[in-house]
Amino acid sequence: DEGRLIPVTPVDGLITYHDPCYLGRHNKVYTPPREIMSAVPGLRQQEMHRHKERGFCCGAGGARMWMEERIGKRINTERVDEALSLNPDIVSTACPFCLVMLTDSVNGKKAASDSGSAAGVKAKESLQVVDVAQLLLDSVKTP
Repeated sequence: DEGRLIPVTPVDGLITYHDPCYLGRHNKVYTPPREIMSAVPGLRQQEMHRHKERGFCCGAGGARMWMEERIGKRINTERVDEALSLNPDIVSTACPFCLVMLTDSVNGKKAASDSGSAAGVKAKESLQVVDVAQLLLDSVKTP
């Protein structure tokens, strides 16, 4: 907002943002990460069905990121399937735990695509999972 970091280099593609539970629903911070994405030239934003106050957990909360599911679908896989339904080029978030969970699921979906597995929604090889700060860094030139 103060103009200290000026995004100038375009980062092309369709981006969708995952609202972290602690930043979003706990602290009610929804707009600033979206403002960062809006400031980066070249990005087109599209929201997932469940976003902001109605967002969906990535699966890391409550130390679940270290647990294996015995039945059903992993939460991070459910969330990534929601993101993939938009066919994005980039999935972004603002939490290191969400970043790990989303990346893990996307990498699994890329591997499934490579092996020809029919398990769920596939991820294109070029799909990136990044923190909004990384997006800004990729586009910034200091004045």
